[in-house]
Amino acid sequence: MAEIPPPRPLPPGRVLGVLGGGQLGRMFTHAAQRQGYRVHCWGQDRDEPAVRAADAATVAPFGDETARERFAAAVDAVTVEFENVPAATLRKLAGFTPALPVRPGPDVLAVAQDRRREKAAAAAAGFATAPWREVSTEQQATAAPTIARPAILKTARDGYDGKGQVRLGEGDDLRAAWESLGRVPCVLEGRVEFALELSAIAARWPDGRTRVHGPFENDHANGILDLTLYPARVDPVVTAEARRVAAGMAAALGAVGLLTVEMFLTDDGDLVVNELAPRPHNSGHVTIEACGVSQFDQQVRVTAGLPPGDPSPRSAGAMANLLGDLWEQGEPDWAGMLAAFPDVSLHLYGKDDPKPGRKMGHLTATAGDPETAARRVLAARERLRGATR
Repeated sequence: MAEIPPPRPLPPGRVLGVLGGGQLGRMFTHAAQRQGYRVHCWGQDRDEPAVRAADAATVAPFGDETARERFAAAVDAVTVEFENVPAATLRKLAGFTPALPVRPGPDVLAVAQDRRREKAAAAAAGFATAPWREVSTEQQATAAPTIARPAILKTARDGYDGKGQVRLGEGDDLRAAWESLGRVPCVLEGRVEFALELSAIAARWPDGRTRVHGPFENDHANGILDLTLYPARVDPVVTAEARRVAAGMAAALGAVGLLTVEMFLTDDGDLVVNELAPRPHNSGHVTIEACGVSQFDQQVRVTAGLPPGDPSPRSAGAMANLLGDLWEQGEPDWAGMLAAFPDVSLHLYGKDDPKPGRKMGHLTATAGDPETAARRVLAARERLRGATR
C-alpha cells in the first residue's frame, strides 16, 4: 500500500482535539499549549484533569452525536489520550467534512481495545506473544486444558492496571474464574518467564517516518506500574530489537500517531509482545525530563503534521508513580520533599480524590545512569510516605 503524503502542517494557533480527560490528556495539553496550539478536550466529567487544563471542553458521553458534531466543527485535528474511546466515534470523526485528521485511526483503536485482536495482530506481524486461547463461551471455559499453568485469565476488553484479571494455578477452576469475570469474552494466557518488562513508544507519520522512544525498563506492583528506569539496562542488541518491534507493530497496523508496545524480555533474551496502547504511556513520563522531545511533544507533532522530533535521551532518568495510598495519613509534605530532593521533579495531575491504587502524580529524576536516578525518586517518595503536613 502506498504511503499517504503528509498534509500541510497545522500552524500554531490552530485547535488540536483530544478525546479523554485523564492525566495523559492533561500532559498532552500542556505540551501543545507550550508549542502555541489551543486544545479542545472531549471528556466525560467536568473535573477531569485534561478538561480543566484545556482551552475549551466538550463534556458528554462519547456516543453523543450532537457533542460529536460540535467537537468536530471546533477542532483541526484529533488524537486520543486513552484507548477505550469507542472506535465508532473516531470513525465518524474521521469521516467528517471537511476532512479531519484523526491520529491514531479507528482501526488501530479497535485492535488495541481487544486482547484477542492484539495478539492476532502481533502474530501476523511476525512477533511473539504469550501462549493463549480464547475463553468466551461455556464450551471454551470447560474445554480440556491447552495452556500450561500458572496462567492468567484476562477480560478481552477494558482491563487495565491489573483489573479484569484472575490468576490460575494448578487445580484452579477455569470456569469459576470466567464466571467471576462476568462470563465476558476473555483470553487465557500462559505465564511467560521473563527477566524484565520493557516498553517502547513509536510515533509514526502518514508517510511512514517513525521515531521510537525507549525502551524503558518497568517494575510493577499489584499490576500497576511503580518504577521506570531509562534507558533500560539491556544489551544494545535488545535495545535495537525493542525499537524494531515497536516500529514494526506501528507499520503493521498502519498507525499514524503514537503506539506503545509493552514487552517481556525472556530469560533467553527474546522479546514477547504483551499489550498495545495507541497513546502516550505511563512509562514514557520520564521523557519529559530525560529527552529533548518528550512523548507528548511527539504526539503534538504527529497530530499537527509537524516534522518528527529526535527522541534520543539527553540523560538517564527514572520515574516513580504516586498513588492515592500516599494520602492515607493526610496531605504529603510536598515542600519538605522538594527541599530535601531539589533535583527531583514533581508532577501532580490535579485530581481531588486520592484513592488507593489511583494514579495521582509521579516523580522524575535525571542522572548519569538510571540506577542513580531510580535511587533519587524512590528516596523522595519514601520521604513523602514518612511526612505529612
